[in-house]
Amino acid sequence: MKHKDKNYDVYMAVGTYTQKESEGVYLLKLNTETGESLFVDTLEVENPSYLTISSTQDKMYIVTESNDMMRDAVHQVAIDKEKGKLQLEHSILTQGAAPCYVLEIPSSHKVVTANYMSGSISVFTQDDNNNLVDLVEVIPFLGNGPIKERQEQSHLHCVYLSPDDHYLFANDLGSDKIYRFNLDSVGLGLSDVCFSLKPGAGPRHTVFHPNQKWAYTITELSGEVVAYKYQDGILHEFQSIIADSLQVQGSGDIQISPNGKFLYASNRLAGDGVAIFRVDPKTGGLERIGYQFTGKHPRNINITPNGKYLVVACRDEDSIEFYEIDYKTGRLLPTPFSINISMPVCIKFFSN
Repeated sequence: MKHKDKNYDVYMAVGTYTQKESEGVYLLKLNTETGESLFVDTLEVENPSYLTISSTQDKMYIVTESNDMMRDAVHQVAIDKEKGKLQLEHSILTQGAAPCYVLEIPSSHKVVTANYMSGSISVFTQDDNNNLVDLVEVIPFLGNGPIKERQEQSHLHCVYLSPDDHYLFANDLGSDKIYRFNLDSVGLGLSDVCFSLKPGAGPRHTVFHPNQKWAYTITELSGEVVAYKYQDGILHEFQSIIADSLQVQGSGDIQISPNGKFLYASNRLAGDGVAIFRVDPKTGGLERIGYQFTGKHPRNINITPNGKYLVVACRDEDSIEFYEIDYKTGRLLPTPFSINISMPVCIKFFSN
């Protein structure tokens, strides 16, 4: 939706699948108070399934997901905030099939991808200006789970940093494990610890609470949110609660409100929507308080920096939907704002 309002306070970058009309990555300006948006640029790239903004917010790292190791790559994109432009600068093959997540580790000058189909993570070095330099390591994982059609091998779905920046975690949907790497050592090498989930869980994405004491993982296959106490690199599981009551093995993404009061988990394949949880401020425990139906296949969700809107990338609806978050109850209120984009699968915000 295009609007004449000039009070756009953040940029919104959208990654898409390009099987239909989409060209790749779309850059928009967004007014986070009114929900109004304005398209400003497009970057043509194949299947940019996930993207991340650099710590300096002048670059974007994108993975292309084609399941062809001769094409699957991580791309470095320059962001010109003043002009609202994106420019492809550099690409390196991941040497891993179907990368679906990319993360920058500023303290180590590294970029890491999670490669779903090859069950590996790829590690790239950066120079002092955050430019990608080289692929230095591909770390394979071996494992499987009880759901044969989904867990025949390791499937790495997400990589993320601990709040203290000492550890890298990697979620393996295929083997029901979360692997840990010590960032204080030289290179990544082999995982020093792994945490097991119940068989058939399928860990997908994880988010840490703003207080840095609790972590929450959405399990794609069992459709649960698993809650952990976090301390010094250790995840202590203390709760598991259903997010997908239909149990269709399609849970997607997880986000927590900036104030730490509410948690949201998306579900796909049937009953498409977002489960809403209240976070106990003393224990970190979750209480399910509602469910908001959305467009088809809400693969990715994100919350605007001001905490006002939950934004939903509905892949099979070819739409990004905006829901206003009730500050007191956490419930989601439908709004008239939506953005028509073919097969959106990733949404990121950064400052204007």
